[in-house]
Amino acid sequence: MAEEEGPPVELRQRKKPKSSENKESAKEEKISDIPIPERAPKHVLFQRFAKIFIGCLAAVTSGMMYALYLSAYHERKFWFSNRQELEREITFQGDSAIYYSYYKDMLKAPSFERGVYELTHNNKTVSLKTINAVQQMSLYPELIASILYQATGSNEIIEPVYFYIGIVFGLQGIYVTALFVTSWLMSGTWLAGMLTVAWFIINRVDTTRIEYSIPLRENWALPYFACQIAALTGYLKSNLNTYGERFCYLLMSASTYTFMMMWEYSHYLLFLQAISLFLLDIFSVEQSDKVYEVYKIYIFSLFLGYLLQFENPALLVSPLLSLVAALMLAKCLQLNVKKGSFVAKIIKVINFYLVCTLTITLNIIMKMFVPHKENGHMLKFLEVKFGLNMTKNFTMNWLLCQESLQAPSQDFFLRLTQSSLLPFYILVLIICFLSMLQVIFRRINGKSLKETVTLEDGLIGERPEIIYHVIHTILLGSLAMVIEGLKYIWIPYVCMLAAFGVCSPELWMTLFKWLRLRTVHPILLALILSMAVPTIIGLSLWKEFFPRLMTELMELQEFYDPDTVELMTWIKRQAPVAAVFAGSPQLMGVIKLCTGWMVTSLPLYNDDDLLKRNENIYQIYSKRSAEDIYKILTSYKANYLIVEDAICNEVGPMRGCRVKDLLDIANGHMVCEEGDKLTYSKYGRFCHEVKINYSPYVNYFTRVYWNRSYFVYKINTVISFQS
Repeated sequence: MAEEEGPPVELRQRKKPKSSENKESAKEEKISDIPIPERAPKHVLFQRFAKIFIGCLAAVTSGMMYALYLSAYHERKFWFSNRQELEREITFQGDSAIYYSYYKDMLKAPSFERGVYELTHNNKTVSLKTINAVQQMSLYPELIASILYQATGSNEIIEPVYFYIGIVFGLQGIYVTALFVTSWLMSGTWLAGMLTVAWFIINRVDTTRIEYSIPLRENWALPYFACQIAALTGYLKSNLNTYGERFCYLLMSASTYTFMMMWEYSHYLLFLQAISLFLLDIFSVEQSDKVYEVYKIYIFSLFLGYLLQFENPALLVSPLLSLVAALMLAKCLQLNVKKGSFVAKIIKVINFYLVCTLTITLNIIMKMFVPHKENGHMLKFLEVKFGLNMTKNFTMNWLLCQESLQAPSQDFFLRLTQSSLLPFYILVLIICFLSMLQVIFRRINGKSLKETVTLEDGLIGERPEIIYHVIHTILLGSLAMVIEGLKYIWIPYVCMLAAFGVCSPELWMTLFKWLRLRTVHPILLALILSMAVPTIIGLSLWKEFFPRLMTELMELQEFYDPDTVELMTWIKRQAPVAAVFAGSPQLMGVIKLCTGWMVTSLPLYNDDDLLKRNENIYQIYSKRSAEDIYKILTSYKANYLIVEDAICNEVGPMRGCRVKDLLDIANGHMVCEEGDKLTYSKYGRFCHEVKINYSPYVNYFTRVYWNRSYFVYKINTVISFQS
């Protein structure tokens, strides 16, 4: 029986190996078709390691040197180490003073938990108002700085003010390092990073506001945004290995969330970035999977930020969330159609229209169901800015008159041209943009893109990270041409993109491909120019600007403001602890920092109630009666009024932009446009009249202190009003 059953068993056993052998042979054939990469020789690996090591060393050194430069310049400018604490604090002006004052409050708190509670239920800053200062002013940097100062034992080594500004200067070093790395990743040479840093420092008047206002939110946030852009640049590269891709993804996730927590306007910048990635995906230059992974990071950061920012409704109604949600829905509705076909092109157009429509619809729906008051004044400002509406409102006109919210001046373009940044940026942008269009038209015509782009191809527009940066810089530049304050976001981008271009052989090869250069070998010439041009630029910048930088560090400047010091000293010695002060918002910020006394208003422009308060308090510089001013001040429980001579007697370069002019326009005491009715005021300007000390002003206000710049009046308690 065993012998009879043997053959069938044998046959069954033979069939299985036969099929498995076929599969294995098929796999072997497929594997044999794929070229196996040869292991690089040892000397090549050593060259790569040396290149990366030198580049990383140069990037870190550049960041450290810039941080040290800022520290030295700040010391020479303000003579900081030789000043008393009060004089140091006066160097923080406006909203910067408010941020630093809360850092001081955190250090004075008996515990971190108690300090956070007092900030989130703050009723000691603005009279008759309890605010969540952490949410409203994005005080997470101050919370982190205070806990680091105490946890590291720095209170025994360094003063709080030096620790605070040291962190900000350190972040600026990281900012420069991130720009260095981004330019290096795009060009393939760390020489581009060095040129980026040089342009950034030379044009620092237009790249950063760190010299004038250290605690600004943008100085804390933009370094993380630069790290996010560097990680995104690496993530979009086609030739990135798995480990590098994972590292870039994690860095991008962490920096995106941190950036969103540090600055209340961060989601608007990320919205522009999301638009750039959406257009990149539309053009099919990069795999959609990577782009949608970035969208997931946005959603995660928005919802985590919403929860940790005390359920901040501004994040739910932000255009970023609406756009990303629309993109995710559109992807679910997409059909699998053969790429390059006519139907696929039609679907692309429909998809674009669908995303735009869904974004607007979702944003409207969210605003209908989510109660919010955030940034409503921004929309009104933009309407007036672009001529869609006219207004006599004091706050709107005051914002329009701010230099940072106006169009860039000719001096701005002249400075960028003198440093050679603008000409090279325009050259690089034109070449990259035209190459991008070339790639898009090839794609529309059904030509497939190459998996690997070589230097000989001369198609820099096929690289997805380049296309993303071109779109992003055009969007940022367009906004910066309307609002000058956005140059502090755009110009660092300009430095990075211009440096990448002049150091990239691919860019020069793309240009030579168009010119059909034949006299000299184009690849050789591209390699030579990618080294020679940045070297010449660097030497010229060194010769012209390095002596200026050294002169700035050698000059000992002095910040001298004795009148403000005297005013703060008088308040601390003479005013009751429970006193409430009224005056310009900028001065109120300094009073809050230097004395800790309660004030009626703050230099913040993201809250409608505070904006209304500011406008009402500014009426002390208008043509209103003593009784009107008294009613306004007592409605906020103010005990003291401070009149600034600089505002009362302001002689501004632009008539109509002085505070008193804006108040006259708002109150109808000055003709703004033809056809407006002029309302005559029988009262003189209050800030002038109150100084004369005659009735009825003396019945309401008693002068208790004055110097060359400030006049302090005690607000009397009166029973009856006199006309």
